[in-house]
Amino acid sequence: MKKAWLELDVHVPSAGIDLVCNELAELGCEGVTVEERELDTFVVPDPDESPPESYWIKAYFPQAEDQADLEETVRDRLTWLGPLVPGLLPLTIESHPVQNEDWAEGWKQHFSAVRIGKRLIIKPTWEALTPVADEVVVNIDPGMAFGTGTHGTTRLCLEALADLYETPPHPCQVLDVGTGSGILAIAAAVLGAKRVLACDIEEESCRTATENAKLNGVLGQVEITGESLETLENGFDIVVANILAEENIRLGAELTTRLAPGGTLILSGILQEKEALVTSAFAAFNLIGPVVSREAEWICLQYRKEG
Repeated sequence: MKKAWLELDVHVPSAGIDLVCNELAELGCEGVTVEERELDTFVVPDPDESPPESYWIKAYFPQAEDQADLEETVRDRLTWLGPLVPGLLPLTIESHPVQNEDWAEGWKQHFSAVRIGKRLIIKPTWEALTPVADEVVVNIDPGMAFGTGTHGTTRLCLEALADLYETPPHPCQVLDVGTGSGILAIAAAVLGAKRVLACDIEEESCRTATENAKLNGVLGQVEITGESLETLENGFDIVVANILAEENIRLGAELTTRLAPGGTLILSGILQEKEALVTSAFAAFNLIGPVVSREAEWICLQYRKEG
């Protein structure tokens, strides 16, 4: 049976892609692609080439009975983001119906297995791949979630996690703040974490992360919670937060408090232009670092708490 979908095409400044995708997910979007991004390759960009200032996002919603009502709801929600995403307004939105196989096949053209570090592989559910030696696999169905490891911030976090699990002893306790699809929590679990606590204040994100953890057989290791960071316990060997720069700063004290002595803090979702803003804020916590990694316009910061 063919399933009908409504495709909404939204023109978005590059710095606002994550925020817009999150809002679309809350409104019931079940899949998204970003036009002109080479999602199946990770070649370091030419340092002399400036990244595009904006992209077309294609968001897929189950066909609504009232298409105009859905479009108005999306427009209202994204208009609310205007002050947070310079250049988003005035909104440019186009829409048209599509059939299930149209966008499903589109995903398959843009998402294939990605190897990160020496052992970690992120792959779509439809792609057959047999790991060898000590390789570990995270299976992701992009129809279920937005986190596929293709976005620069997610990849930077995955690379940081993979590196921390290169040599024993492996970190045992991991906290994933703002888990989204759960991809970072699942990666930590398959890499060797004994317990991963993944938190997100969005109910839909918790549901999606739970589905993905179940898909990967790690529900015994990964606990998904909708509780706020302030209510969670301390003593984690790794705390990873792939959220906006401003949110990293706002939650700085809570993030560092939850680190065990000798633990590693991984921060991303940070545009390069906001690096100094974040590092200045975290200088107050007397951490060791940061080690900075970069991809396109994004950075990842790693700190260590003194043991």
